[in-house]
Amino acid sequence: MPPRLRSLLLAFAFAAFAFGYAVDGAAARIPGPAHDRVERTRQKPTVGQRAARNALRAVGVPYRWGGASPTSGFDCSGLVYWAYGQLGVELPHSSYALYGRGRPVARSRMKAGDLLFFSGLGHMGLYVGRGRMVHAPQSGRLVEVVSLVGTHYGSRLVGARRIAPA
Repeated sequence: MPPRLRSLLLAFAFAAFAFGYAVDGAAARIPGPAHDRVERTRQKPTVGQRAARNALRAVGVPYRWGGASPTSGFDCSGLVYWAYGQLGVELPHSSYALYGRGRPVARSRMKAGDLLFFSGLGHMGLYVGRGRMVHAPQSGRLVEVVSLVGTHYGSRLVGARRIAPA
């Protein structure tokens, strides 16, 4: 992929992510009975949120089976391994092994940084919020952000897990 196109994709991903935070921040200043409940969203970012931001930095990096770095490419579990590894959280580089980590999360309770697993457990992604995930899809493709709503990913989702650092 040409460097200019990769830079544009990365800038777009960051802008979309930042816009989501700007909207959340604006909601936190709305006075009213729900003010206290919304105000809590302005706390320090969680490890999961920080991992999701790391993964978004990889948008546009080519898929590579067994890959776990932005310079050589990523496979799906390698992206998760790298995103959390940047924060000092050690995880296995295997979607099957990762399915046993953390604690289960209901689809309605997913938060940025939650690990998403799909039928057969051979593919996974990282939830980034607002019904979207970042993932390394398959050979010949690039790390991308996709919606879970109205796509085959949403219908194939079999579980979500939340990683809490030790």
